Amino acid sequence: MKILAIESSCDDTAAAVVEDGRKILSSIVASQISDHKIYGGVVPEIASRCHAETIGAVTEAAMRKAALDYDMLDAVAVTFAPGLIGSLLVGVNFAKGIAYASNLPLVPVHHLRSHIAANYITHPSLQPPFLALVVSGGHSHIVLVRDYTSFEVLGRTRDDAAGEALDKAARAMGLPYPGGANLDVMAKGGDHKAFSFPHPRVDGSQLDFSFSGLKTSVINLLHRAEQKGETLDLRDLGASYQWAVADCLIQNTMKAIEITGQKKLVIAGGVSANSVLRDRLRRVCDRQNIDLYLPSLNLCGDNAAMVGAQGYYEYRSGNIANLLLNATASLAIDYR
Repeated sequence: MKILAIESSCDDTAAAVVEDGRKILSSIVASQISDHKIYGGVVPEIASRCHAETIGAVTEAAMRKAALDYDMLDAVAVTFAPGLIGSLLVGVNFAKGIAYASNLPLVPVHHLRSHIAANYITHPSLQPPFLALVVSGGHSHIVLVRDYTSFEVLGRTRDDAAGEALDKAARAMGLPYPGGANLDVMAKGGDHKAFSFPHPRVDGSQLDFSFSGLKTSVINLLHRAEQKGETLDLRDLGASYQWAVADCLIQNTMKAIEITGQKKLVIAGGVSANSVLRDRLRRVCDRQNIDLYLPSLNLCGDNAAMVGAQGYYEYRSGNIANLLLNATASLAIDYR
């Protein structure tokens, strides 16, 4: 089964053709980093305009690379939630147009579900049930994946997401957009014990996250140093901060594994590319005999191949939309 997938939830315009949920026939991503870099972050209005300008060419490129005509497809899948509403609307309406013109089923795909599904491409033998840690710029979730379309949220952030905490700390350190990725590079070789940061906990919810206090602590540290005319070693600071963020993620995830008894752990989302998190999780999982599944680096960020992977299983479960499908800015991963 061949599915054309469209992704436009934030600032990457992407299209891909995926076969049977596991094999990429083509994957094209048009980045908007250069458009947003001057502002230090994504500007929603600019993002949606860029999607509108490039989505046609990106989709045609994906079809050419897959060497397919539209009448050779079986369905069209599209990210419809969650994300920037203007960006989502561009992708949803474009996908509806293709589905209508080509008489193809339209498959709505949840963005976080598709991040998890990126692991089905990297690890073709992976099957639910398993525990998933989904970490990105806007989301931090611990999810029990019972089946391909059955999810239970066990823990989530109460304020900032891990990726947001990394991005804002990087910006405070003077690093360019995208902050988290540049922080990871800058901090390599730094001393993670040089600075001490708090590890916030949520009373009464041992699996929930809170990153706002951690983010505030590094910003305050930088401001105090500036006011005193002191110079901080940013490489050590970055290494210490990344270590603290990873601590929070790993501690709660290991608790979830203990509670659920799961022995398979999947990591997903943009922050799954962070080198500190990947390395530390490998070490912890090796010690505890847990099977760890990490997406390949090219599938950590937003892409349409992961949408096609999840779209395959959504289609098989009967999740087909009509042409009244609308974009949704906020929607839980375990929606019915």
